[in-house]
Amino acid sequence: MTSHKHVLIVEDEDKIAQILVEFLALEGFTSTVLNEGTHVVDMVKKEAPTAIILDRMLPGVDGLTICKSLRSFSMVPIIMLTARVDEIDRLIGLEAGADDYVCKPFSAREVVARIQAILRRTTQQTKTESSLEKLTFRHIELDMSRFECAVDGNIIELTPVEFRLLKTMMTKPGVVYSRDQLMELGYEDGRVVSNRTIDSHMKNLRHKLATDEHISPIHAVYGIGYKVQ
Repeated sequence: MTSHKHVLIVEDEDKIAQILVEFLALEGFTSTVLNEGTHVVDMVKKEAPTAIILDRMLPGVDGLTICKSLRSFSMVPIIMLTARVDEIDRLIGLEAGADDYVCKPFSAREVVARIQAILRRTTQQTKTESSLEKLTFRHIELDMSRFECAVDGNIIELTPVEFRLLKTMMTKPGVVYSRDQLMELGYEDGRVVSNRTIDSHMKNLRHKLATDEHISPIHAVYGIGYKVQ
């Protein structure tokens, strides 16, 4: 059912869905249409599409709820459709994890163009990230493809949050990250944690990254946050 360029359209208005299918086909995309939201998450987990066009108001499960659920495990590009034109509604959709927001009535050609633009950006981002499969700073090496951390050549165990926090700081040594920034980057599910939780992660990282020959590169910046140096 899927192809290299496959779009999942979640839209309860058959006419709109069919127009999108036809315009996507002109640009070489195949499509699957769901007219309610109940099975979207399960379908994406089984066969991830190239992109998703997601109506905000759906029977079963609404688009915002679906978007938030998808973002807990997938970064598939999502364009949200809505009949609401208020700026606050667009912001809510973007904050839920949508990559773009299109108000009805819309041009199907524009929606397809927006999908293509998002895919170009994500393709370039993937190329950039693949060129950074390994990060090295002093005696520490992170292997992104294996999700491994080596200290003086020895593999140590990091939690997913610790790995993301360390990766963030190692990407830009010397840059100070506030606790709020680290909280946002370390917890991909958007949960709210306290500053004390970030401090606890940093304490654990410092302990794990220190060896007999090397001190930990993680430094606290009083009143601001942390950096590697």
